[in-house]
Amino acid sequence: MNDKLVECVANYSEARRPQVVEEIKAAIKSVPDVILLDQHSDEDHNRTVLTFVGPPGQIEEAAFLSIKTAAKLINLDEHQGEHPRLGAADVVPFVPISGVSMQECVEIAQNLGQQVGEELGIPVYLYEEAALRPDRKNLERIRKGEYELLKAEIGENPDREPDYGPKKLGKAGATVIGARPFLIAYNVYLTTDDVSIAKKVSKAVRHSSGGLRYVKALGMLVEGHAQVSMNLTNFHSTPLARVVEMIRREAARYGVEVHSSELVGLIPQQALVDAAQWYLQLDGFDPEQVLEYRLAAAKQDVSKEEESGIHEDKHFLEALASSQPTPGGGSASAYSGAAGAALVAMVARLTIGKKKYAAVELEMKSVLENAERLRASLAQDVERDAQAFNQVMGAYRMPKETAEQRTLRSKAIQQATLEAAQVPLDVARQAVEVIELAKTVVAKGNLNAISDGATGAALARAALSGAGYNVRINAYALEAREAARALVFELAALETRASEIETQIRKTLEDRGGISLV
Repeated sequence: MNDKLVECVANYSEARRPQVVEEIKAAIKSVPDVILLDQHSDEDHNRTVLTFVGPPGQIEEAAFLSIKTAAKLINLDEHQGEHPRLGAADVVPFVPISGVSMQECVEIAQNLGQQVGEELGIPVYLYEEAALRPDRKNLERIRKGEYELLKAEIGENPDREPDYGPKKLGKAGATVIGARPFLIAYNVYLTTDDVSIAKKVSKAVRHSSGGLRYVKALGMLVEGHAQVSMNLTNFHSTPLARVVEMIRREAARYGVEVHSSELVGLIPQQALVDAAQWYLQLDGFDPEQVLEYRLAAAKQDVSKEEESGIHEDKHFLEALASSQPTPGGGSASAYSGAAGAALVAMVARLTIGKKKYAAVELEMKSVLENAERLRASLAQDVERDAQAFNQVMGAYRMPKETAEQRTLRSKAIQQATLEAAQVPLDVARQAVEVIELAKTVVAKGNLNAISDGATGAALARAALSGAGYNVRINAYALEAREAARALVFELAALETRASEIETQIRKTLEDRGGISLV
């Protein structure tokens, strides 16, 4: 599968007709490289959530086909269910998973919104990070009054004018499309059928009415139990355990207990590890203490030992020292950046779980997550850079006997050269991200390891310098001078930013660590 992955967690207003859900799923699975990961259907809500992942272009196509299928098969004039809804395909958010920025997900959402509006004639509202209006970032505001109120107001009230599509509703209703970080959809059932208690608990726990930050909640009746239905939009800052305990406490005020809970869709493993650590009071707990994690890591290590590719340290260094042109300086730069990210991750791990650094624990967890993401991505760039160089060499070896062959060869050379410049530029971008993270661990991380954080920054700066040489030499060979200048200008901005951060790191080492750098 493509290195770039986007997750779509689409909500459809149907769960009572399995054949309709199966047709929507078939539309999604018809797109190559798109994988359907999960289905959650709730008959009381009359709602299905499908989670699927794929490369940006394919995920957009799969989402469009699913919306088109849902619009054909679901009639909102006949739909009934506990969950608020505006349309057949009600909410379609995109979440960056790997190798993709939030801005790219915003562009996917906006492109899809325009296509749905123009080709399917469905009103589209953009929300969260993709919102075109500040008052539409919040899904609840867009969905206020649901399908029935929107149908009455859409052509009359300027505030209900869609971002794309017609100013009237058909039987498919409207669709809300957006880009957002990962969220956990989580429901808690109470030991009562009194829905008013669930609504009171929901009001107490949700952020919009004074409760916990990053919690959205509604009270409803599902399967004979009052249910607190929630979206947890940042489990790092508001952990799952804290939410459950507040619900438990609020429910007790009405003589009610927690009956059970459920997940809708998928959950990051870190959220479960955090919950277990909190409930078991495991100070200094390391996820690697989990047997299955350790076994998986051991299997991965064995697998890496058996590989003959350039990712494995010994083979990579031997290949780098050989007379072959690849791997070369670009691959070495990516490797240096990955090593820098690894050191930043190490310092974060040495800080997490220490009582002395409890105040920065959440920040260090975020640093660790980002450092590991960068380490994995830069490790892949070791191979990507070698492949890009080989593509350039392959283009130069193309036949050039005829005018047509020379034209094709020239075009292939330019395309391959542009890619050979873009790969190290991507390494440069990530190297600056590593330096930014290094600044944080040097300033706030375990004092005994701040020199390791600074070393991580130095390795990332070496990655930036090496990548920069490769960007410039390939940009110089480009005939498209405007594109070449854009590459070099961005590189220069990255180098300037890196220098600024390095100065801050050096000062922090002197102030915090008492390390003289003179």
